[in-house]
Amino acid sequence: MGVSGMNYDELLNHIKRIHFIGIGGSGMCPLAEILRSEGFQLSGSDMNEGETLNRMKSYGIPVYMGHAAENIRGAELVVYSAAVKENNPERKAASEQGIPCIERSVMLGVVTRRYKRSIAVAGTHGKTTTTAMLSQVLIGSGFDPSAIIGGKLPFIGGNSYVGQSDIIVCEACEYVDTFLELNPFISIILNIDADHLDYFKNLDNIKKSFREFAKLTTGLLILNGDDENTLDAVKDVELDKITFGFGENCDYRAVNLSADKGVHEQYDLLYKGEKLTDVKLIVPGKHNVYNSLAAAAAAHYLGATAHEISENLHKFGGVHRRFEILGTPDGITVADDFAHHPTELTATLNAAMNMGFRKVWAVFQPHTFSRTAILMDDFAEALKIPDTAIISEILPVRETNTYHVYSRDLGAKVPGSVCLDTFEEITDYVCRHAQEGDLILTMGGGNVYMCANMIYKQLQFTSENK
Repeated sequence: MGVSGMNYDELLNHIKRIHFIGIGGSGMCPLAEILRSEGFQLSGSDMNEGETLNRMKSYGIPVYMGHAAENIRGAELVVYSAAVKENNPERKAASEQGIPCIERSVMLGVVTRRYKRSIAVAGTHGKTTTTAMLSQVLIGSGFDPSAIIGGKLPFIGGNSYVGQSDIIVCEACEYVDTFLELNPFISIILNIDADHLDYFKNLDNIKKSFREFAKLTTGLLILNGDDENTLDAVKDVELDKITFGFGENCDYRAVNLSADKGVHEQYDLLYKGEKLTDVKLIVPGKHNVYNSLAAAAAAHYLGATAHEISENLHKFGGVHRRFEILGTPDGITVADDFAHHPTELTATLNAAMNMGFRKVWAVFQPHTFSRTAILMDDFAEALKIPDTAIISEILPVRETNTYHVYSRDLGAKVPGSVCLDTFEEITDYVCRHAQEGDLILTMGGGNVYMCANMIYKQLQFTSENK
Protein backbone atom coordinates (compact mmCIF):
# COMPACT_ATOMS: atom_id res chain seq x y z
CA MET A 1 0.00 0.00 0.00
CA GLY A 2 1.31 3.46 -0.81
CA VAL A 3 0.57 6.78 0.81
CA SER A 4 -3.12 7.57 1.39
CA GLY A 5 -3.87 3.84 1.64
CA MET A 6 -4.23 3.31 -2.11
CA ASN A 7 -2.90 0.06 -3.50
CA TYR A 8 -0.76 1.30 -6.38
CA ASP A 9 0.37 -2.22 -7.31
CA GLU A 10 -3.26 -3.03 -8.02
CA LEU A 11 -3.91 0.34 -9.69
CA LEU A 12 -1.20 -0.37 -12.28
CA ASN A 13 -3.18 -3.40 -13.44
CA HIS A 14 -6.17 -1.19 -14.34
CA ILE A 15 -4.67 1.88 -16.02
CA LYS A 16 -2.87 2.71 -19.25
CA ARG A 17 -1.79 6.39 -19.12
CA ILE A 18 0.99 7.61 -16.79
CA HIS A 19 2.48 11.10 -16.65
CA PHE A 20 6.00 11.76 -15.25
CA ILE A 21 6.83 15.19 -13.80
CA GLY A 22 10.61 15.49 -14.24
CA ILE A 23 10.81 12.61 -16.72
CA GLY A 24 14.42 13.45 -17.65
CA GLY A 25 15.71 12.78 -14.13
CA SER A 26 18.23 9.95 -13.73
CA GLY A 27 15.84 8.11 -11.40
CA MET A 28 12.69 8.77 -13.44
CA CYS A 29 13.89 7.89 -16.93
CA PRO A 30 14.59 4.17 -16.16
CA LEU A 31 11.12 3.71 -14.63
CA ALA A 32 9.56 5.30 -17.71
CA GLU A 33 11.55 2.98 -20.00
CA ILE A 34 10.45 -0.14 -18.12
CA LEU A 35 6.78 0.91 -18.02
CA ARG A 36 6.87 1.79 -21.71
CA SER A 37 8.20 -1.70 -22.46
CA GLU A 38 5.21 -3.11 -20.57
CA GLY A 39 2.83 -1.27 -22.89
CA PHE A 40 1.88 1.77 -20.81
CA GLN A 41 1.21 5.06 -22.60
CA LEU A 42 3.47 7.76 -21.17
CA SER A 43 3.86 11.50 -21.21
CA GLY A 44 6.27 13.70 -19.30
CA SER A 45 7.51 17.18 -18.54
CA ASP A 46 10.84 18.67 -17.51
CA MET A 47 12.56 22.01 -17.06
CA ASN A 48 15.88 21.04 -18.64
CA GLU A 49 16.95 19.61 -21.96
CA GLY A 50 19.46 16.78 -21.81
CA GLU A 51 20.56 13.34 -22.94
CA THR A 52 17.91 11.43 -20.96
CA LEU A 53 15.16 13.73 -22.16
CA ASN A 54 16.23 13.21 -25.76
CA ARG A 55 16.07 9.45 -25.14
CA MET A 56 12.47 9.77 -23.93
CA LYS A 57 11.55 11.81 -27.01
CA SER A 58 13.19 9.23 -29.29
CA TYR A 59 10.62 6.68 -28.08
CA GLY A 60 7.82 8.94 -29.27
CA ILE A 61 6.83 9.89 -25.71
CA PRO A 62 5.24 13.37 -25.64
CA VAL A 63 7.55 15.53 -23.49
CA TYR A 64 6.59 19.08 -22.49
CA MET A 65 9.21 21.67 -21.62
CA GLY A 66 8.15 23.45 -18.44
CA HIS A 67 5.33 22.55 -16.05
CA ALA A 68 1.68 23.38 -16.75
CA ALA A 69 -1.66 21.96 -15.58
CA GLU A 70 -2.70 20.96 -19.11
CA ASN A 71 0.35 18.67 -19.45
CA ILE A 72 -1.35 15.96 -17.37
CA ARG A 73 -4.44 15.78 -19.62
CA GLY A 74 -5.61 12.17 -19.96
CA ALA A 75 -3.28 10.81 -17.25
CA GLU A 76 -4.60 8.13 -14.87
CA LEU A 77 -1.53 8.26 -12.61
CA VAL A 78 1.07 10.99 -12.06
CA VAL A 79 4.63 10.21 -10.89
CA TYR A 80 6.87 13.01 -9.63
CA SER A 81 10.53 13.20 -8.62
CA ALA A 82 11.55 14.15 -5.08
CA ALA A 83 12.58 17.63 -6.27
CA VAL A 84 9.01 18.45 -7.39
CA LYS A 85 7.15 20.36 -4.66
CA GLU A 86 3.44 20.26 -3.76
CA ASN A 87 2.80 23.64 -5.36
CA ASN A 88 3.97 22.38 -8.77
CA PRO A 89 1.13 23.20 -11.22
CA GLU A 90 0.97 19.60 -12.49
CA ARG A 91 0.80 18.12 -8.98
CA LYS A 92 -1.86 20.67 -8.03
CA ALA A 93 -3.89 19.84 -11.14
CA ALA A 94 -3.67 16.11 -10.42
CA SER A 95 -4.85 16.68 -6.85
CA GLU A 96 -7.78 18.86 -7.98
CA GLN A 97 -8.83 16.30 -10.61
CA GLY A 98 -8.54 13.34 -8.21
CA ILE A 99 -5.74 11.71 -10.22
CA PRO A 100 -3.49 9.52 -8.00
CA CYS A 101 -0.06 11.13 -7.58
CA ILE A 102 3.00 9.29 -6.25
CA GLU A 103 6.66 10.03 -5.59
CA ARG A 104 9.36 8.27 -7.59
CA SER A 105 10.54 6.02 -4.71
CA VAL A 106 6.99 4.66 -4.29
CA MET A 107 6.83 3.95 -8.02
CA LEU A 108 10.18 2.16 -7.84
CA GLY A 109 8.66 -0.18 -5.27
CA VAL A 110 5.58 -0.76 -7.45
CA VAL A 111 7.69 -1.49 -10.55
CA THR A 112 10.20 -3.79 -8.84
CA ARG A 113 7.42 -5.83 -7.22
CA ARG A 114 6.30 -6.77 -10.75
CA TYR A 115 9.50 -8.85 -11.03
CA LYS A 116 9.72 -12.23 -9.29
CA ARG A 117 13.44 -11.85 -8.57
CA SER A 118 14.13 -8.24 -7.63
CA ILE A 119 17.55 -7.38 -6.22
CA ALA A 120 18.06 -4.17 -4.23
CA VAL A 121 21.57 -2.93 -3.49
CA ALA A 122 21.76 -0.92 -0.25
CA GLY A 123 24.59 0.53 1.82
CA THR A 124 26.11 3.88 2.71
CA HIS A 125 28.85 3.50 0.08
CA GLY A 126 29.23 1.63 -3.19
CA LYS A 127 25.58 1.24 -4.25
CA THR A 128 25.95 2.56 -7.78
CA THR A 129 29.17 0.69 -8.55
CA THR A 130 27.84 -2.61 -7.18
CA THR A 131 24.48 -2.25 -8.97
CA ALA A 132 26.38 -1.56 -12.19
CA MET A 133 28.81 -4.47 -11.62
CA LEU A 134 26.01 -6.93 -10.90
CA SER A 135 23.99 -5.69 -13.89
CA GLN A 136 27.00 -6.14 -16.18
CA VAL A 137 27.70 -9.64 -14.85
CA LEU A 138 24.06 -10.72 -15.27
CA ILE A 139 23.66 -9.16 -18.73
CA GLY A 140 27.02 -10.58 -19.83
CA SER A 141 26.01 -14.01 -18.53
CA GLY A 142 22.76 -14.06 -20.53
CA PHE A 143 20.29 -13.53 -17.66
CA ASP A 144 18.71 -10.54 -19.46
CA PRO A 145 17.75 -8.59 -16.30
CA SER A 146 16.25 -5.13 -16.16
CA ALA A 147 18.43 -2.61 -14.32
CA ILE A 148 18.05 0.80 -12.71
CA ILE A 149 21.46 2.31 -11.90
CA GLY A 150 22.34 5.62 -10.20
CA GLY A 151 25.09 6.38 -12.69
CA LYS A 152 25.90 5.87 -16.35
CA LEU A 153 27.27 2.40 -17.16
CA PRO A 154 29.22 2.52 -20.45
CA PHE A 155 28.51 -1.21 -21.05
CA ILE A 156 24.80 -0.42 -21.61
CA GLY A 157 25.26 3.21 -22.71
CA GLY A 158 23.13 4.67 -19.93
CA ASN A 159 21.74 4.14 -16.45
CA SER A 160 18.99 1.67 -17.30
CA TYR A 161 18.42 -1.57 -19.15
CA VAL A 162 15.13 -3.22 -20.07
CA GLY A 163 15.42 -7.00 -20.09
CA GLN A 164 12.84 -9.72 -20.69
CA SER A 165 13.50 -11.91 -17.63
CA ASP A 166 11.93 -11.88 -14.16
CA ILE A 167 15.09 -10.26 -12.67
CA ILE A 168 15.51 -6.56 -11.90
CA VAL A 169 18.51 -4.93 -10.21
CA CYS A 170 18.15 -1.52 -8.55
CA GLU A 171 19.71 0.73 -5.94
CA ALA A 172 18.07 1.08 -2.55
CA CYS A 173 18.81 4.54 -1.15
CA GLU A 174 18.53 5.03 2.60
CA TYR A 175 18.16 8.84 2.54
CA VAL A 176 14.79 9.87 4.06
CA ASP A 177 14.05 6.12 4.25
CA THR A 178 13.14 5.84 0.56
CA PHE A 179 14.32 2.20 0.52
CA LEU A 180 11.45 1.28 2.84
CA GLU A 181 9.16 1.46 -0.24
CA LEU A 182 10.82 -1.72 -1.61
CA ASN A 183 10.14 -5.43 -1.08
CA PRO A 184 13.17 -7.07 -2.70
CA PHE A 185 13.59 -10.79 -3.23
CA ILE A 186 17.33 -10.30 -2.57
CA SER A 187 18.72 -7.42 -0.52
CA ILE A 188 22.43 -6.62 -0.57
CA ILE A 189 23.80 -4.51 2.29
CA LEU A 190 27.32 -3.33 1.47
CA ASN A 191 28.05 -1.37 4.65
CA ILE A 192 26.41 0.94 7.18
CA ASP A 193 28.14 4.19 8.13
CA ALA A 194 27.23 7.53 9.71
CA ASP A 195 25.84 9.66 6.88
CA HIS A 196 22.78 11.81 6.11
CA LEU A 197 22.87 12.89 9.75
CA ASP A 198 20.69 15.88 8.86
CA TYR A 199 17.90 13.29 8.64
CA PHE A 200 18.99 10.30 10.76
CA LYS A 201 20.69 12.30 13.58
CA ASN A 202 22.83 9.30 14.70
CA LEU A 203 24.18 5.90 13.70
CA ASP A 204 21.61 4.00 15.78
CA ASN A 205 18.76 5.47 13.75
CA ILE A 206 20.56 4.56 10.52
CA LYS A 207 20.94 0.96 11.72
CA LYS A 208 17.24 0.85 12.68
CA SER A 209 16.28 1.91 9.14
CA PHE A 210 18.52 -0.75 7.59
CA ARG A 211 16.97 -3.33 9.94
CA GLU A 212 13.49 -2.31 8.71
CA PHE A 213 14.72 -2.51 5.11
CA ALA A 214 16.14 -6.00 5.71
CA LYS A 215 12.80 -7.14 7.15
CA LEU A 216 11.04 -6.10 3.94
CA THR A 217 13.13 -8.64 2.00
CA THR A 218 11.24 -11.73 0.87
CA GLY A 219 14.07 -14.15 0.07
CA LEU A 220 17.75 -13.61 0.88
CA LEU A 221 20.09 -11.13 2.57
CA ILE A 222 23.61 -10.74 1.15
CA LEU A 223 25.74 -8.98 3.75
CA ASN A 224 29.22 -7.58 4.27
CA GLY A 225 30.52 -10.08 6.83
CA ASP A 226 33.38 -7.73 7.78
CA ASP A 227 31.13 -4.78 8.64
CA GLU A 228 30.08 -4.78 12.30
CA ASN A 229 27.32 -2.19 11.82
CA THR A 230 25.69 -4.31 9.10
CA LEU A 231 25.85 -7.52 11.12
CA ASP A 232 24.49 -5.76 14.20
CA ALA A 233 21.62 -4.16 12.26
CA VAL A 234 20.32 -7.48 10.89
CA LYS A 235 21.21 -9.88 13.72
CA ASP A 236 17.54 -10.38 14.71
CA VAL A 237 16.18 -10.59 11.14
CA GLU A 238 14.94 -14.14 10.43
CA LEU A 239 15.99 -14.65 6.81
CA ASP A 240 18.51 -16.71 4.84
CA LYS A 241 21.82 -14.85 4.91
CA ILE A 242 24.97 -15.01 2.78
CA THR A 243 28.10 -13.06 3.76
CA PHE A 244 31.02 -11.72 1.74
CA GLY A 245 34.34 -10.18 2.75
CA PHE A 246 37.91 -11.02 3.70
CA GLY A 247 37.20 -12.65 7.08
CA GLU A 248 37.36 -16.42 7.55
CA ASN A 249 33.68 -16.60 8.52
CA CYS A 250 32.48 -15.13 5.21
CA ASP A 251 30.74 -17.40 2.67
CA TYR A 252 32.33 -15.56 -0.27
CA ARG A 253 35.92 -14.54 0.45
CA ALA A 254 38.69 -12.68 -1.32
CA VAL A 255 42.08 -14.23 -0.52
CA ASN A 256 45.60 -13.78 -1.94
CA LEU A 257 44.80 -10.17 -2.77
CA SER A 258 47.44 -8.49 -4.90
CA ALA A 259 47.65 -5.42 -7.07
CA ASP A 260 49.20 -5.06 -10.51
CA LYS A 261 50.98 -1.67 -10.22
CA GLY A 262 48.20 -0.64 -7.82
CA VAL A 263 45.63 -0.52 -10.61
CA HIS A 264 44.39 -4.06 -11.16
CA GLU A 265 43.11 -5.65 -7.96
CA GLN A 266 43.45 -9.44 -8.20
CA TYR A 267 42.23 -12.11 -5.82
CA ASP A 268 41.12 -15.71 -5.49
CA LEU A 269 37.38 -15.99 -4.89
CA LEU A 270 36.46 -18.69 -2.37
CA TYR A 271 32.97 -20.01 -1.73
CA LYS A 272 32.58 -21.86 1.58
CA GLY A 273 36.34 -22.42 1.72
CA GLU A 274 36.72 -23.82 -1.81
CA LYS A 275 38.23 -21.81 -4.66
CA LEU A 276 35.52 -20.75 -7.09
CA THR A 277 37.60 -18.69 -9.53
CA ASP A 278 40.17 -15.92 -9.74
CA VAL A 279 39.11 -12.33 -10.25
CA LYS A 280 41.06 -9.51 -11.86
CA LEU A 281 39.47 -6.08 -11.67
CA ILE A 282 40.35 -3.05 -13.77
CA VAL A 283 38.76 -0.66 -11.26
CA PRO A 284 41.15 0.21 -8.41
CA GLY A 285 40.87 0.00 -4.64
CA LYS A 286 39.98 -2.41 -1.86
CA HIS A 287 36.47 -0.92 -1.73
CA ASN A 288 35.90 -2.24 -5.25
CA VAL A 289 36.98 -5.70 -4.14
CA TYR A 290 34.11 -5.59 -1.64
CA ASN A 291 31.73 -4.35 -4.33
CA SER A 292 32.79 -7.16 -6.66
CA LEU A 293 32.35 -9.77 -3.90
CA ALA A 294 28.76 -8.61 -3.35
CA ALA A 295 28.06 -8.76 -7.09
CA ALA A 296 29.69 -12.20 -7.37
CA ALA A 297 27.65 -13.57 -4.45
CA ALA A 298 24.34 -12.41 -5.95
CA ALA A 299 25.21 -13.61 -9.47
CA HIS A 300 26.37 -17.02 -8.18
CA TYR A 301 23.18 -17.43 -6.14
CA LEU A 302 21.14 -16.75 -9.30
CA GLY A 303 23.10 -19.41 -11.20
CA ALA A 304 25.96 -17.60 -12.96
CA THR A 305 29.00 -19.85 -13.47
CA ALA A 306 32.42 -19.13 -11.97
CA HIS A 307 33.78 -18.39 -15.45
CA GLU A 308 30.93 -15.96 -16.25
CA ILE A 309 31.48 -14.12 -12.95
CA SER A 310 35.25 -13.84 -13.45
CA GLU A 311 35.03 -12.81 -17.10
CA ASN A 312 32.36 -10.15 -16.64
CA LEU A 313 33.85 -8.64 -13.48
CA HIS A 314 37.11 -8.24 -15.39
CA LYS A 315 35.31 -6.39 -18.19
CA PHE A 316 33.71 -3.92 -15.77
CA GLY A 317 35.37 -0.57 -16.43
CA GLY A 318 33.54 1.56 -13.90
CA VAL A 319 30.64 4.01 -13.80
CA HIS A 320 30.43 7.68 -14.74
CA ARG A 321 31.92 9.79 -11.89
CA ARG A 322 33.47 6.76 -10.12
CA PHE A 323 37.21 7.35 -10.62
CA GLU A 324 36.36 8.36 -14.17
CA ILE A 325 39.50 9.30 -16.10
CA LEU A 326 38.89 12.22 -18.47
CA GLY A 327 42.28 12.01 -20.13
CA THR A 328 46.03 12.52 -19.77
CA PRO A 329 47.07 15.79 -21.46
CA ASP A 330 50.85 16.33 -21.25
CA GLY A 331 51.16 13.23 -19.08
CA ILE A 332 48.92 14.69 -16.34
CA THR A 333 45.98 12.39 -15.52
CA VAL A 334 42.67 14.16 -14.80
CA ALA A 335 39.99 12.09 -13.05
CA ASP A 336 36.69 12.71 -11.29
CA ASP A 337 34.99 10.83 -8.47
CA PHE A 338 31.62 11.08 -6.70
CA ALA A 339 33.13 10.46 -3.21
CA HIS A 340 31.52 12.90 -0.76
CA HIS A 341 31.76 11.12 2.62
CA PRO A 342 35.00 10.64 4.61
CA THR A 343 34.90 6.85 4.22
CA GLU A 344 34.55 7.18 0.43
CA LEU A 345 37.30 9.81 0.24
CA THR A 346 39.62 7.60 2.30
CA ALA A 347 39.03 4.54 0.10
CA THR A 348 39.44 6.43 -3.17
CA LEU A 349 42.47 8.45 -2.06
CA ASN A 350 44.26 5.40 -0.65
CA ALA A 351 43.69 3.67 -3.99
CA ALA A 352 45.01 6.74 -5.85
CA MET A 353 48.14 6.97 -3.69
CA ASN A 354 49.00 3.35 -4.54
CA MET A 355 48.77 3.85 -8.30
CA GLY A 356 52.31 5.09 -8.84
CA PHE A 357 51.65 8.76 -9.67
CA ARG A 358 54.41 11.31 -9.05
CA LYS A 359 51.98 13.42 -7.04
CA VAL A 360 48.25 13.24 -6.22
CA TRP A 361 46.24 16.48 -6.16
CA ALA A 362 42.81 16.06 -4.55
CA VAL A 363 40.30 18.79 -5.40
CA PHE A 364 37.44 18.41 -2.92
CA GLN A 365 34.05 20.15 -2.96
CA PRO A 366 32.37 19.70 0.46
CA HIS A 367 28.72 18.68 0.04
CA THR A 368 26.18 20.19 2.50
CA PHE A 369 26.94 22.26 5.61
CA SER A 370 25.58 19.60 7.97
CA ARG A 371 27.80 16.80 6.66
CA THR A 372 30.87 19.08 6.64
CA ALA A 373 30.27 20.30 10.20
CA ILE A 374 29.36 16.96 11.76
CA LEU A 375 32.12 14.94 10.07
CA MET A 376 34.75 17.73 9.98
CA ASP A 377 37.56 15.79 11.71
CA ASP A 378 36.94 12.68 9.58
CA PHE A 379 37.11 14.77 6.40
CA ALA A 380 40.36 16.33 7.63
CA GLU A 381 41.94 12.90 8.19
CA ALA A 382 40.90 11.77 4.70
CA LEU A 383 42.27 14.93 3.06
CA LYS A 384 45.68 14.38 4.71
CA ILE A 385 46.13 11.30 2.47
CA PRO A 386 46.91 13.00 -0.91
CA ASP A 387 50.07 15.01 -1.53
CA THR A 388 48.01 18.21 -1.79
CA ALA A 389 44.35 18.87 -0.98
CA ILE A 390 42.54 21.78 -2.59
CA ILE A 391 39.18 22.64 -1.01
CA SER A 392 36.44 24.62 -2.72
CA GLU A 393 33.45 26.42 -1.22
CA ILE A 394 30.88 24.19 0.48
CA LEU A 395 27.98 23.29 -1.82
CA PRO A 396 24.82 24.05 0.22
CA VAL A 397 22.44 21.72 -1.72
CA ARG A 398 19.18 21.95 0.27
CA GLU A 399 20.54 23.77 3.37
CA THR A 400 21.27 27.22 4.79
CA ASN A 401 24.48 27.66 6.78
CA THR A 402 23.00 27.48 10.27
CA TYR A 403 26.15 25.55 11.23
CA HIS A 404 28.39 28.59 10.49
CA VAL A 405 30.89 26.28 8.85
CA TYR A 406 33.25 27.24 6.01
CA SER A 407 35.72 25.38 3.84
CA ARG A 408 38.59 27.30 5.45
CA ASP A 409 37.64 25.63 8.79
CA LEU A 410 38.30 22.28 7.15
CA GLY A 411 41.44 23.56 5.45
CA ALA A 412 42.87 24.69 8.80
CA LYS A 413 42.89 21.03 9.89
CA VAL A 414 44.71 19.79 6.76
CA PRO A 415 48.39 20.78 6.66
CA GLY A 416 49.50 22.15 3.29
CA SER A 417 45.94 22.37 1.94
CA VAL A 418 44.76 25.24 -0.28
CA CYS A 419 41.29 26.80 0.02
CA LEU A 420 40.00 28.46 -3.15
CA ASP A 421 36.38 29.49 -3.62
CA THR A 422 35.76 29.17 -7.34
CA PHE A 423 36.40 26.48 -9.96
CA GLU A 424 38.19 29.12 -12.07
CA GLU A 425 40.70 29.78 -9.26
CA ILE A 426 41.19 26.06 -8.64
CA THR A 427 41.67 25.34 -12.36
CA ASP A 428 44.25 28.08 -12.69
CA TYR A 429 46.12 26.92 -9.56
CA VAL A 430 46.41 23.21 -10.37
CA CYS A 431 47.20 23.79 -14.04
CA ARG A 432 50.09 26.08 -13.03
CA HIS A 433 51.51 23.60 -10.51
CA ALA A 434 50.81 20.07 -11.80
CA GLN A 435 53.55 18.24 -13.68
CA GLU A 436 53.89 15.21 -15.93
CA GLY A 437 53.16 12.02 -13.98
CA ASP A 438 50.69 13.72 -11.61
CA LEU A 439 47.05 12.83 -10.92
CA ILE A 440 44.47 15.60 -10.48
CA LEU A 441 41.40 14.03 -8.88
CA THR A 442 38.22 16.08 -8.35
CA MET A 443 35.92 14.72 -5.65
CA GLY A 444 32.44 15.49 -4.36
CA GLY A 445 28.74 14.77 -4.69
CA GLY A 446 27.89 18.08 -6.36
CA ASN A 447 28.97 19.77 -9.58
CA VAL A 448 32.75 19.50 -9.05
CA TYR A 449 32.90 17.40 -12.24
CA MET A 450 32.61 20.78 -14.01
CA CYS A 451 35.93 21.72 -12.44
CA ALA A 452 37.46 18.46 -13.74
CA ASN A 453 36.27 19.36 -17.24
CA MET A 454 37.71 22.87 -16.91
CA ILE A 455 41.08 21.54 -15.74
CA TYR A 456 41.18 18.97 -18.53
CA LYS A 457 40.33 21.54 -21.22
CA GLN A 458 42.91 24.03 -19.94
CA LEU A 459 45.68 21.40 -19.82
CA GLN A 460 44.69 20.22 -23.29
CA PHE A 461 44.74 23.78 -24.63
CA THR A 462 48.17 24.40 -23.07
CA SER A 463 49.50 21.14 -24.53
CA GLU A 464 48.23 21.90 -28.03
CA ASN A 465 49.62 25.44 -28.02
CA LYS A 466 53.15 24.71 -26.82
